[in-house]
Amino acid sequence: MSANENIIELKKTYTFEGKEYKELDFSPLEDLTAADLIEADKIFGTTGQFAVVNEMTLGYTLIVASTATHTPIEFFNQLGASDALKVKNKVMGFLNN
Repeated sequence: MSANENIIELKKTYTFEGKEYKELDFSPLEDLTAADLIEADKIFGTTGQFAVVNEMTLGYTLIVASTATHTPIEFFNQLGASDALKVKNKVMGFLNN
């Protein structure tokens, strides 16, 4: 991924814990390990969600995004729907590339 491909521009400025975000950097996805994905699977399972293919779901991809960026899951859960789907597509594309 090039540097620009790692950045998601948010539809509108997002404020979380007093800090404003206009974009999100997903370059840390490159540093994920198999152990990180196994842990994401475990977390996904404890949320009561189920999927045949976890990486196709919004819930799972937000957990992976949280893990990769070392950002609380609440950050991603409170994103607007459009921006949350951008995150889903970025993570899903990374995992399936």
